[in-house]
Amino acid sequence: MKNYTIQQGDTFNSLSQKFNIKDDGVLKTYHNLHCPIEDVMQEPIPGKQIIIPEDPEFFETKEPTSTPTSDDEMTNSTNEDKDSEEENQQESQPSEKPQKEEKKDDEKKKDNNSDDHESIYFVIQKATLQCNQGFTFPTLKVTSHQKHYANHSDNDPDYLAATEDDLQLNPTAKPFGQCKLKPSSSGYLPCTYAPSGKWQKVYDKTKVMDKACLTERSELMCSTGGKITILKHGQQSETTKSHVNNANTQEQQAYNPVVDFDALKEETDNNEAEAW
Repeated sequence: MKNYTIQQGDTFNSLSQKFNIKDDGVLKTYHNLHCPIEDVMQEPIPGKQIIIPEDPEFFETKEPTSTPTSDDEMTNSTNEDKDSEEENQQESQPSEKPQKEEKKDDEKKKDNNSDDHESIYFVIQKATLQCNQGFTFPTLKVTSHQKHYANHSDNDPDYLAATEDDLQLNPTAKPFGQCKLKPSSSGYLPCTYAPSGKWQKVYDKTKVMDKACLTERSELMCSTGGKITILKHGQQSETTKSHVNNANTQEQQAYNPVVDFDALKEETDNNEAEAW
């Protein structure tokens, strides 16, 4: 990733085109996920730094268009009559292929919907949300259950897995601050959060008490007109003693030359011994 200083007149759309990013939503989400909370932006602010992705998966790919050569045109023209005859014969005979193809397309769509959630995180109670019409970032409150936790063995309430029925936010009043859809002579009016139905784009393959779980891709519509998405899923990776002991000392020394990794291993072992 790299940083770019925002100039006057820059928008997420213009910046995504400038750096060949797929779309402005990808650029905005990428920056907000990787920046400190104080640098989260709903719109580019001149003079501030924005984080630009450098991974090719975020780039817009343009397929080259090919023009037929004279030989191609000649072969195409000679085959037109044959194709028309074959089409007439196929129309005269009933076929079940279209129905089968429609079924295959439906199956592909279902698979694609589930694949959209592969390799991304589940959302937990302390997740941070954002609204494309708001200014502040509340956290999610899980109320649909008190039983299932995501990647946490101590049953910490902060790690309760969020489901499609979890609609309460913290704070409950004006969770997104002011609403851009309610301008007034004195500025924007306060947010009146009113979810329109359940969360969408949920992960149906994993359910808690028959309720689909939320992932980073999930979305919730507000009846006022805003779209609520996941800014930060809430889970954090932690380094354990086994990670330290199993790590290659030479590799870690190359990554962190100022850290004595052998001493770190010894310190980790001593801390565990003292705990016992």
